[in-house]
Order: sequence, then structure tokens, then C-alpha cells
Amino acid sequence: MRYMILLKANQPATPPPPELMEAIMKLGMEATAAGALLDTAGLAPSVAGSRVSLHGGKLTVTDGPFAEAKETISYALYQVRSREEAVEWASRFIKLHRDLWEGWEGEADVLKVMGPEDFGNPA
Repeated sequence: MRYMILLKANQPATPPPPELMEAIMKLGMEATAAGALLDTAGLAPSVAGSRVSLHGGKLTVTDGPFAEAKETISYALYQVRSREEAVEWASRFIKLHRDLWEGWEGEADVLKVMGPEDFGNPA
């Protein structure tokens, strides 16, 4: 099963501590070596993006920034055996932030990536 983990946080005024970045790299290498981590990257702030919406049959394009308090700042794509395993990787990542970046607050959404197996056999 594949899971997309989206990290959302308020952008702090200070850059991440070097110790955190080192710990994130180690965790990423561990997840890659375990065959779980498929891809990961940081995301630009929403000011550099656009949102395409459909409401009442009308298509709207809105340039960022978006009104949400938290920005989606990065993602990771995992291939794991269960949702619980994906949650464990996300929890380890969040704990690094708690332990190594005083005052950082955020959340990780763990979302299943749908595949053909989720839609049954074609007729």
C-alpha cells in the first residue's frame, strides 16, 4: 500500500536547527533502506501556487497565498504494509521536530494513495 504524508505547519521565524536536518536525513536513509520511502520533497509556500476550484459548475483559479493558518510544507510517499506502519513513520518524523526544534508545531496527514486494486476488477 502506498501512503502520502503531508506535513503542515506554521512557518516559524527561525530556520530549522542543523541537528533536526541531520536527524531527518538519517530517518530518510533508514526509511529508504527499509524499502518504505519512495519520494520526499519540500514544498514552496502557497504564495507561489494556485488553487483550481469547481463550485456550482464554475471553474475558478485563485493565486496564493491561501487563507489557511498552516501551510503544506512537504510531502513523503511511502510503500508500506499497513496504515499503522505509515503512521509510525510519520510519528517518528514529527517527534524529531518536537525533540529538536523548540516551539515548532505542525501536523502530518497520512493519506492512502488509491490504486487499481481499490476499485475492483473491471467488467
